Amino acid sequence: MQKLTGSHSGRHFLQIPGPTNVPDRVLRAIDNPTIDHRGPEASTLARDVLARLKLVFGTKGAVVIYPASGTGAWEAALVNTLSPGDRVLMFETGHFATLWREMAGRLGLDAEFVPGDWRHGVDPALVEAMLAEDRGHAIKAVMVVHNETSTGVTSRVAEVRRAIDRARHPALFMVDTISSLASIDYRHDEWGVDVTVAGSQKGLMLPPGLSFNAISDKALAASRSARLPRSYWDWSGMLPAMETGFFPYTPATNLLYGLDAALDMLLEEGLDHVFARHQRHAEATRRAVRAWGLEILCLNPAEYSGSLTAVLIPQGHDADAFRKVVLERFDMSLGAGLTKLKGKVFRIGHLGSFNDLMLMGTLAGVEMGLALAGVPHRKGGVDGAMAYLAALDAEPRAAVA
Repeated sequence: MQKLTGSHSGRHFLQIPGPTNVPDRVLRAIDNPTIDHRGPEASTLARDVLARLKLVFGTKGAVVIYPASGTGAWEAALVNTLSPGDRVLMFETGHFATLWREMAGRLGLDAEFVPGDWRHGVDPALVEAMLAEDRGHAIKAVMVVHNETSTGVTSRVAEVRRAIDRARHPALFMVDTISSLASIDYRHDEWGVDVTVAGSQKGLMLPPGLSFNAISDKALAASRSARLPRSYWDWSGMLPAMETGFFPYTPATNLLYGLDAALDMLLEEGLDHVFARHQRHAEATRRAVRAWGLEILCLNPAEYSGSLTAVLIPQGHDADAFRKVVLERFDMSLGAGLTKLKGKVFRIGHLGSFNDLMLMGTLAGVEMGLALAGVPHRKGGVDGAMAYLAALDAEPRAAVA
């Protein structure tokens, strides 16, 4: 067999669960000449973007855009609503939930971190029980990662909201949607979320560099008495400026051009169709994994992610060694296992600007890589995924006939 060395021909397959592939239409928009961020064109661009961004969040309320990564939006959610020593309830669903907890501690919050196995999402019944016990309402916020990027597990946000309501608890509800927004159904207003955190580099199909807070009236009220220090992240400076389409500091103007194009693409396809496409590709991927005889990390089918699938490597084998083979042989990047999962899983991203042929190329690269790396598996994963997609495609035609 001829081995590939040096540079590769063709496109690189970026199949990590973010940053995702940036479509040409978005790249061309980012390539616009830089504009005066204090001029009328910038104001019009920002106001148009914010109006459509609210549709993606499912809110009629305030949305703030930061020139920052998602980590910045985490911090903004905390410092705008909470005070030193406030008790917050968080859940160990994976690596990124753990990082958010660590940030809360560094900011001087009393973060109660409910242990988890990284294979399940947040248990709504446990949320209800813990809040019901908090009769003095010491807990000021419940914080949940909607889609845990490190594990491929999605927490049931609407059910958590109902659990909070059943406990009749006034805690703020904060949700990280960094790897779910514009990929998995999400409804900020309908689900009673107070602060939604998001980033640009996943379902929104942009490079890293923008992050977001969607903010409820309840969260805005809390911000008026919150005492954690804030300056750059301060909503009170951002919101009045953004109503006019401006920022209190220099915005990432060319990324806003890209966001404008990305929102056009999402709304032209229709958000329901976007969500259905992600679920379709996720199920095809899971069928491939099962056909290979491998194990999906997520244990509860109700919590399967539409954005990515984390796959356990068989015992005695190293997921990172497998990923290295795939990268060197096929020029395809798969997601690594993080911290507790290092070397134990690889992650297949299937979100953002993605279609059936890209999925089949991805799964073919995984199946060939498993063979080259000597990872025990059965053949037929690609065939199983292809059969599933073909059967779905046949359904509408049969109905029309």
